[in-house]
Amino acid sequence: MQPRKILVTSALPYANGDIHLGHMVEHIQTDIWVRFQRMCGHTCYYVCADDAHGTPIMLRAQKEGITPQELIDRVYQQHTRDFAGFNISYDNYYTTHSEENRYFAEYIYKAACANGDIEKRTIKQAYDQEAKMFLPDRFIKGECPRCGTPDQYGDNCENCGATYSPTDLKNPISVISGTKPVEKETEHYFFKLGNFETFLREFLQSNAVQKEIANKQMEWFESDQGLSDWDVSRDAPYWGFKIPDSDDKYFYVWLDAPIGYLASFKNLCDRIGVDFNEYWKPDSSAEVHHFIGKDIAYFHTLFWPALLKSGNFRVPTGVHCHGFLTVNGTKMSKSRGTFIQADVFLRHLNPEGLRYYFASKLSNNVDDIDLSLDDFVQRVNSDLVGKVVNIASRCAGFINKRFDNQLAAQLPDLALYQSFADASASIADSYEKRRYSQAIRDIMALADKANQYVDEHKPWVLAKDETRLAEVQAICTQGINLFRAIVAYLKPVVPQLAADSESFLNAGELTWASVQVPLVARQITPFKALMTRIERATVDAMIEDNKQALDQATASATPAAEGVSTATSHLSADPISPEIQYDDFAKLDFRVAKIIKAAAVEGADKLVQLTLDLGGETRNVFAGIKSAYQPGELEGRLTVMVANLAPRKMRFGVSEGMVLAAGPGGKDLFVLTPDSGAEPGMRVK
Repeated sequence: MQPRKILVTSALPYANGDIHLGHMVEHIQTDIWVRFQRMCGHTCYYVCADDAHGTPIMLRAQKEGITPQELIDRVYQQHTRDFAGFNISYDNYYTTHSEENRYFAEYIYKAACANGDIEKRTIKQAYDQEAKMFLPDRFIKGECPRCGTPDQYGDNCENCGATYSPTDLKNPISVISGTKPVEKETEHYFFKLGNFETFLREFLQSNAVQKEIANKQMEWFESDQGLSDWDVSRDAPYWGFKIPDSDDKYFYVWLDAPIGYLASFKNLCDRIGVDFNEYWKPDSSAEVHHFIGKDIAYFHTLFWPALLKSGNFRVPTGVHCHGFLTVNGTKMSKSRGTFIQADVFLRHLNPEGLRYYFASKLSNNVDDIDLSLDDFVQRVNSDLVGKVVNIASRCAGFINKRFDNQLAAQLPDLALYQSFADASASIADSYEKRRYSQAIRDIMALADKANQYVDEHKPWVLAKDETRLAEVQAICTQGINLFRAIVAYLKPVVPQLAADSESFLNAGELTWASVQVPLVARQITPFKALMTRIERATVDAMIEDNKQALDQATASATPAAEGVSTATSHLSADPISPEIQYDDFAKLDFRVAKIIKAAAVEGADKLVQLTLDLGGETRNVFAGIKSAYQPGELEGRLTVMVANLAPRKMRFGVSEGMVLAAGPGGKDLFVLTPDSGAEPGMRVK
């Protein structure tokens, strides 16, 4: 096998939220492929980074009363902790807010300018008059100008994949204030994607992109819209890199985010002495592979290759798209607790089980995959514990106790072992082509054969006859070698199980070539349990813990901007919500409420329990405002609440609504006072 030099990336998680199991689909898929390449002896670097720029980060930092740098530093620690918990083997996990990223963003931009691929234009941009700011794409929602789907963001349609300018949206609404934006002139910088039509056609037809994705993107060349020029600038205020030779323009986050692949690898190269250009020069013989979700295929298969071409870098060898994750057959849900956070999962369950389950579902197409929690429990227990680990546990006891840990000098069934070794090529081909589910099926078929061998030869029966102990040693040596082959094939998927098995086998690191030579005439170590069964009660406890974590996060967050019409509250908003759509927002009933009783909540740092008078009706609500008010200060005050919000069971009791407050957070939270002229029960519009 010819040695290869490979650089692999996963899409960059946004530095504005927790890692959840939807993220883990991609990073586990990538990590399996990387580990397989390394096992085959190839040089394979795996880099990633936090996507650390954009208006959402700026606004969230303002809401929390911290700087954007403090926010992204904190989130970076959380992200790296969670990825490490799932055994993701990055060579470098970096950030787009780095000098390397600034350098490459400016370098590519200047190269594009010199090549005539950047054009300045005066345009009309959506502007929120109440918030007094130009609205980034994701802060506007409306109907897609291409297919008419409602509730779409201002940059692309999740239904048809169209990309467009926010001003193209029909019936646009500001996500920050809920008001209709006005148009205001500003100067922006555009990347002329149409300059690359011939190049992009060739790229999409080069097998670098899955056929279903390539066919989807080819539609743009035939559409009336064609390859639209791409707005790569944003107006201040903006958290990111300022565009060279401009006063108040910044690189759009989607320009410098994929450049993070270059920056993270350059940071690694400088640390370990690797030649960066060997991987990124136009005529490089090395490979570059991107693993991404299908929702960002447009950026990675059109804009990104064109940017690289304009900057005189090589284009990707492969862009590998995957589908989304559903849980129990439906979209991940916060209310059902199935929007599962990575750290909550890790507190309860072994990540190896999820790695295996995802591998058993993943193929090289872009279909969505489902995490059925019942199936997850059954499959991990049946396959990993009941089949794979069971082979070793059944055989190792005899070798440990009867033969002083010594394996027999030869295998009794070389033909059976050779059939396991011969399976190497087809399993490797499945890994290489990202057909993981096929690889798992083939490996489990071998596990069935191994268990069948042990069942047929019954070493526990033979061990009762002292004259047949040599047969017992040989049979168990055969079983342990079959187990060793299976674990070697599973190593990219379950690296910790493989590492523990390597310690047990006492023969060094398993490589892809290890299987070709059986392990005989040597000592193993005493067997210890390699994996334990998953109990459904543990999964239920994880889901309940996840619900409480989401509830507490919701209650502790300041929901200040949801309907309070002041500029201060707009800036303290968390404008991006994966659950609430604008149509749902319009249904909310905001009412003035009088706080007739307030009490601290035992076990909660930020919560206050409020008894509210809505003009004859009382409600119990938990509010995350303790940082600004002691409970005694609140009684007799007026506030605004969401009166028609469904009751939610929390760890501390049932909350019958949501209290709103305005302010940047911390001690600066404000509620209405008795002299405001409002009356309990009054509707707020």
